[in-house]
Amino acid sequence: MHPDRFKNKVMIVTGAAQGIGRGVALAAAREGAQLVLADRSPLVHEVAREAGVGAQVVVAEVDLETWAGAAALAARALADYGRIDILVNNVGGTIWAKPYQEYEADQIEAEIRRSLFPTLWCCRAVLPAMIAAQAGAIVNVSSVATRGIYRIPYSAAKGGVNALTASLAMEHAQDGIRVNAVATGGTDAPPRKVPRNPKPLSEQEQVWYQGIVDQTRGSSLMHRYGTIDEQVAAILFLASGEASYITGTVLPVGGGDQG
Repeated sequence: MHPDRFKNKVMIVTGAAQGIGRGVALAAAREGAQLVLADRSPLVHEVAREAGVGAQVVVAEVDLETWAGAAALAARALADYGRIDILVNNVGGTIWAKPYQEYEADQIEAEIRRSLFPTLWCCRAVLPAMIAAQAGAIVNVSSVATRGIYRIPYSAAKGGVNALTASLAMEHAQDGIRVNAVATGGTDAPPRKVPRNPKPLSEQEQVWYQGIVDQTRGSSLMHRYGTIDEQVAAILFLASGEASYITGTVLPVGGGDQG
């Protein structure tokens, strides 16, 4: 923890209702950030209450798979704070786990909408304000699963996030905007209160999911899952002034798995 590291910094955190997003929100609040917490789940209000002791927090309950939701989020941040200093794009996550030939067409599209479009839309939504300020930091949450099994659409989406990160950094360094990504490895987290896939897994789907778990541990040199705090530390480092000479970088946080 670095007290006051984000003092007077306006930070948007997407997917803030649970998991890594919640961890980023609570840690940034302790470090002085003025927060805009975004999620389409009303659970984000609970996180805002947790973070709000001694911190400035507003909530945007929006669907970031749509341009309208991202535009509304940016507008809310500007209306409440007048600027956007930092954007943490955390929305995403595998919905199904199975061999690619088993995916249905609408499932492939749903995975891309879930894990690529929120980052595309939110970057587009905040750029005008950051360009006007000639300053800003964007941290995209990617994944080492760009090399992995049984979640090819998700892998493709996160590969898109990596490409977006590199290209945006190149395009907007002249505007004082840094763009980086953290490629998270397997991360231990409490059971999701709102599951991405609400249907119980079949016996075969459980076997495929266990395949992902085994491959994730096997690909990590440390042969373990990480913690939420380990991911949060990397995200907030890249969001902070401590990373002032780092841009266009995808930082793997997967125990040695480079993705």
